[in-house]
Amino acid sequence: MNKQVEKFWNEYCEKHGVDPSEAVEVFSFGTAADELADLVKQGKKTATCSAFAEYKWEEEPLPEKGDLSIVVDAAEHPAAVIQVTDVTMMPMNEVPETFALAEGEGDYQDWWNAHETFFTELLESYGFPFRKDMLVVCERFNVVYGG
Repeated sequence: MNKQVEKFWNEYCEKHGVDPSEAVEVFSFGTAADELADLVKQGKKTATCSAFAEYKWEEEPLPEKGDLSIVVDAAEHPAAVIQVTDVTMMPMNEVPETFALAEGEGDYQDWWNAHETFFTELLESYGFPFRKDMLVVCERFNVVYGG
């Protein structure tokens, strides 16, 4: 966590009565970090999905309702603190249009194309092919600070 992000987190914690030593994930969204951080700040992006397999490969815990994270842009400037409101897993080809639209990145076909490209590259980096029925972790979230 860089100094600017740490200051942002400390401000959030002070205003919301949270212990600043509480672990918080700091991340940027996908390959268009600036654009996606702006969509989060504008309230247009309220969902995201990730490859379930990556959690297994990286031995990372799955997100849970109530988890807090700091979204940063490409330059690692803090954009918002978000809180997970819902987590579900499903095959990618069963993700409903309403969820895809909540990702704020265009219509359903735009969402599908962008995610197929992203997941194809991600899975290939681990030596696996993309499958339309791969499991994805679908998260909904709210901005609780910043934005």
